[in-house]
Parts: sequence; structure tokens; C-alpha cells
Amino acid sequence: MIVITTPTGQIGSQVLENLFDSGEPIRVIARDPSRLSPRIQERVEVIAGSHGDFDVIDKACAGADAVFWLAPPNPRAKSLEAIYLDFTRPACDAFKAQGVKRVVGVSALGRGVIVNAGLVSGSLAMDDLIAATGVNYRALTAASFMDNMLREVDSIKNQGVFFSPLSGDLKAPTCATRDIAAVAAELLLDDSWSGAHGEVPILGPEDLSNEDMARIMSEVLGKPVRFQHVPADDFTAALTEHGMSEAMVRGMYDMMVAKNQGLDNAEPRTSRSTTPTSFRQWCEEVLKLAVLA
Repeated sequence: MIVITTPTGQIGSQVLENLFDSGEPIRVIARDPSRLSPRIQERVEVIAGSHGDFDVIDKACAGADAVFWLAPPNPRAKSLEAIYLDFTRPACDAFKAQGVKRVVGVSALGRGVIVNAGLVSGSLAMDDLIAATGVNYRALTAASFMDNMLREVDSIKNQGVFFSPLSGDLKAPTCATRDIAAVAAELLLDDSWSGAHGEVPILGPEDLSNEDMARIMSEVLGKPVRFQHVPADDFTAALTEHGMSEAMVRGMYDMMVAKNQGLDNAEPRTSRSTTPTSFRQWCEEVLKLAVLA
């Protein structure tokens, strides 16, 4: 039995699709089961509720061999601890109580690089909390997501520009969520690995700067797209304007500062950490469709 959290989310939905025809029994936890397609609801067991609730996650973990874990974003959280640690503690109790053998979680690059990296530091603390249960755990330590560019679709479409507080010439790894989901599914199906805490870096196939991305998008979309740097004060003001809590704004700011200082560049690239989807391919298959919609 494989349990999947966030089955309607950006990564969780792709993990579910990758496992759907595996022949393994699947159980999902969904706050709103109606968002699952009829095809999914007919074939998998559905537990309604939040995977941050002990009764829900404990029920879901009964008889489970493996769990896909992702702490969902909470833009109005009062603290980073609430997002990553408080939300995950009930699951840790359930993993132990139900004897779950393996957990695969989505995390971030940067362990031991910068002390205060905002959301990244919170995610790494979550990994330590899960590992402390003694369950066999693999943290998918991912670079920044290519898919985050979808937040910029309107400005790319209407103004030919995208914005970021990161430097325009800083080359860093970036990965597609489809590749994170593929690695997660592979690990969930593989019962040969063990160890309380192991990191599985996911770096995409190449390091790119924002200026590199602007050039690639221009070529794929057939129209000029430029990068515009956003000063830190403007970045945090925009987040606050969109209703983000003070703690989340600070966490985002600290993470971006750390990434600008090379947080994601410390992980050495290997054949295992180099995942296949290029930014150009992602633009052709995902971004272009979104811009043209």
C-alpha cells in the first residue's frame, strides 16, 4: 500500500499519475475529494481530510508500506515552524504507530550551506523531524521549480517580462516538477532502499540564469521576453499586498537572499542528480500552452 498526500497538488497529482497503473494499491488523502477525477476515485482508496490531522494521517497509514509526504504551502501561517514542524508532527506519530516502512518527502537544497535560508531552513528541519522517527526516509532536495514561472504567465503574455528578486546573471540549477514526481514514484515502488535519512538531489539538466531563461523563452514563444530584477523592498511589499503573513514574507525573503548567495549551487552535479527535462523542453510543452491559452 502506497499513501499519497496532496494528490490534487502540483507534484502530488503527478506522483499519483505515475503510480496509477503500477498495480500497487494506492490510498490518497484529500481535503476535498471532489477535486479528484472520477477515474481516480474509482481506482484508489480516498481518505478525506488534512494530512496534518493525526486521526486522518493515522487512518491513512494503517497497513501502509510507503508514504509520499509533502507539507502544503500556507501563505498565512504564523510561523515557519507551523508550516513544516507543527504540520508534520502528527504524521511522524502515525509513521511510528502504524509501522510505515518508507517515506519519500519533497524538500530543498542547501543543508549546511547557509544558517538562515527561510523556507528552506524550515523544510530541512522537517526532514530531520521525520528522520528522527527511525522510518526509512528519502528527502527529494529539489532546486527551484521551472513550474514557478507559470505565476508569471500574465506578465509574459501581456508585457513580455518576468520578475524576480534574484540576480539576472546568477546561474543555478532549476528542475521540472514532473521530474520530482518521477523520482518520487521510483523510490515509492522500490523497496530495496533503507536508512533513516538520505537526500536525493534533483537539479535538472543544466544551470541557467534569469537572463538565460529570458532568451530561451523568447526563442520558444517567438516574441521578446526580458527579465526585470525586483528590489527586495518591492518584493516583500508585493507579497504582503497579496495577503502573505509576516512570517511567510520573511521566510520568502530570507530564502531568496540565500539563493542569491549561492544556496543552490553548493550541491555537486552527478548523473543521478541530473534530471532530464530541460527548461527549453518545459517551455515548449508547458509554458507555451499556458501563454497561448
